[in-house]
This record gives sequence, C-alpha cells and structure tokens, in this order.
Amino acid sequence: MTDEDATRRPTRAERLFGAAAQPSTRPPRAPGPEAPVAVRRAALVAAVEAALLLGTALVVLWLTLTSDPDSVGRALAEVVYVGGFGVALAVAAAGLRRVAGWARGPVVVLQILLGLFGYSTAFPGQQPLLGIPLIVLALTELYLLATPEARLAFADR
Repeated sequence: MTDEDATRRPTRAERLFGAAAQPSTRPPRAPGPEAPVAVRRAALVAAVEAALLLGTALVVLWLTLTSDPDSVGRALAEVVYVGGFGVALAVAAAGLRRVAGWARGPVVVLQILLGLFGYSTAFPGQQPLLGIPLIVLALTELYLLATPEARLAFADR
C-alpha cells in the first residue's frame, strides 16, 4: 500500500464488499515427470484406438441416418456407447501421456472390453478382419502398460 492508499477514504463498494485483491504472480509451473517410452507408446496406441472408436461411431451414425435400421433406438444407443468409449479413451490417453495416476485404470478396463468385443466379433461373429485387429491393439496396450518401466512410472502415484 502506498501513502496515498492509506489516507484515501474507502468507497461504499469497498466498505460493503472489501477492497479488490492485488494481482498475484503465478508461480512457475513445475514440469511433470517425463513419461517412459512404454507409457508414451501406450498413450499413442490408446489415442489411435480412440480415433478409431470415434470414427466407428460416426460411421454407425451415418448408416443409421441414411438407411432403415431394425431399431433406431438401438442403433443410436450403439453410437452413444461407442462414442462415449472413444471420448473416455481419448481423455485417458492424454492422462497416460502426462503420467497421471488416474489414467491407467480406465485404459486397462477399456482394453479388456475392447478385447472381448474383438473376440466376439472375430470368432462368433465370423468377422475376423474386424475383430483380430481389436484383439491385437488391446493386447499391445495391455503389454505396454505391464512393462516394468510403465509400472514404475505409475508406482509413485
């Protein structure tokens, strides 16, 4: 405070609500830990899967709108589920890249779900060209997150 501020009479607003706070300087942002190679690769695989899921949601939405599905409600629910999984996986991929402690669990759960979906698509659904790549991506992601360097990166969290 300067001498001028000390002798100045406060305004009605300052008496009712208090004086305005002085702007503070932001502390420098501490850099986060550098993600190990396995975690960066896992984040990349998760981002690719998220992009594929979001693309699949758009394709299913387009097919729903331009064709005559058996059940519009079921088709739109599929769009919402696949799109929701895609968004969740994209957010978790960004968290993996920053080595955020919360990101590993959702990625593992979504990989198990995608692996099961890939299995049911490839074998009982008789669409191996669609199901086997899902299984390979899910197993790759789970392997990358199970490497010792990835486990150690998340051990402190």
